Amino acid sequence: MPTHSQQLRISVYGHPSAQPESVADLLGATYNNDADGSEEVAIFVINPNTGVDEKTVSNWAALDDFQTPRLIVVTNLESGEADFDDAVLLANRLFDQVVTPYLVLHDDSGSPCALISLETEEIIDYTTNPCTVIPSDPEHKTLVGEFVDEYKSHMAVMGNESFAAGLLFPAIPVWIERNIGVDIVKHYLDEINH
Repeated sequence: MPTHSQQLRISVYGHPSAQPESVADLLGATYNNDADGSEEVAIFVINPNTGVDEKTVSNWAALDDFQTPRLIVVTNLESGEADFDDAVLLANRLFDQVVTPYLVLHDDSGSPCALISLETEEIIDYTTNPCTVIPSDPEHKTLVGEFVDEYKSHMAVMGNESFAAGLLFPAIPVWIERNIGVDIVKHYLDEINH
C-alpha cells in the first residue's frame, strides 16, 4: 500500500557525502541538483563530518521564494567526530533557524541507539524491532530539560501547522541502516498531505 510520502513530490538535496540518494530512495523522492520550486516538500541532507557545500546552501535559498516546506535530515551519525549538534549548528548558520524535535541518545559504545522527543520526553528505542517507545528516566529529563523548554516555547510561537506552511524547519537525526529517525521523517511528510 503506498504511503502519503510516495504521492508527494519530494526533492532531496545535499552533498553526496551525506547520502542524499539513499534518503531519496528510502522516501520515494527525487535527488536533485537544482532547486526550481516544483516540489511539495524538500529534504536537505547534511553529513556533520563533511559540512554543507555551496550548492546545497544556494538550493535552500532558492526555495525561500516558494515557501517550500523543508526538513533537514542529518546522516552519518555513527561515523566521525562530528555529531547531530554540529549539523544543527551548521544548518542554523547556513540555512535558517531550525528546530530539533528529537535528540540522539547513545549506547555504551557511543553509537546512536535511540531518540528522545522534546515534546513528550519519551524515548524511541531503535534497538528493538519494531522500535519501542518508553518513558524517559529522571536523568534523561534533567539532561534535556533546557532543550525541552526551548523547543516548547518555539512551538508555542510557531504553531503546529508551521512546518507544512514552510515556516518551521525541523532537523531530524537519521541512521538509515538501523531505521533511526526514518519513522519521524515519514511522520513530517504525512503532515504535508493533511
